[in-house]
Amino acid sequence: MKIGASTGCLYPELTENSLKFLSDAGFDLFEIFFNTFSELEPDFLDKLSSSCGKYGAKIASIHPFTSAYESYLLFSGYERRFLDGIRMYDMFFRTAKKLGAGFVVLHGMQCAFSSVSIEEYCRRFLLLSDEAASFGVTLLQENVHKHISGSIETIRCIKEILGDRAAFVLDTKQAKRCGFDPCELAIEMNNSLKYLHISDSNENESCLLPGSGNFDFRHFFDILQKNGYSGNAVIEVYGQTKNDIGSLIRSKQYLDKLISDNSK
Repeated sequence: MKIGASTGCLYPELTENSLKFLSDAGFDLFEIFFNTFSELEPDFLDKLSSSCGKYGAKIASIHPFTSAYESYLLFSGYERRFLDGIRMYDMFFRTAKKLGAGFVVLHGMQCAFSSVSIEEYCRRFLLLSDEAASFGVTLLQENVHKHISGSIETIRCIKEILGDRAAFVLDTKQAKRCGFDPCELAIEMNNSLKYLHISDSNENESCLLPGSGNFDFRHFFDILQKNGYSGNAVIEVYGQTKNDIGSLIRSKQYLDKLISDNSK
């Protein structure tokens, strides 16, 4: 397992600057968190792709800035808007393909705006997933607080309905915010788990730099290894700046050592 970083760690730094600062710090695996429509335009993507080549950066995933609108756009009772939404998400799938990213992250439906059944939710996820696959990209359902994906019971239900088409990204902080152990969620997702967003936590904080809290990463990595997890992970925390990059480097070193020790 390789440890990378999300450009979202340095938000609201400009996306291209975040990529440069993190690359200069020694990271070479990234999730790109796109923040606006102009960042999806060909000229911008050409420059970003060129920078990736210059830095030796591999883009593992992209995260749409439209996550907050997915309930309305993709999972409302208005079918035509969903069909239009699929076409809108082509811009993210196309972007992922251009950057060589394997994954696009989906938050999905917020509980407060729940308007479709779990069966309908899964039908729409499959249609979106098929569209992503047409670009050579895999759509991943993230576990997110206050969303339909925020309970282990729903994750289990999605797995039962989708079978081998289920595909998840596990976010440790979101699991903590939902009140359950990320290790328990990893066991539930099992071979449907494709990717990780990781951060540390303690009794009072759910989103800390790895190594700054008391989350048992050693046990977590052991569970992943026993389940045959073969994917990668990105550090995803909030509120860092380029002046804090030394802390991000230390977090990566901390995780790299644990992974190395765990593989012996």
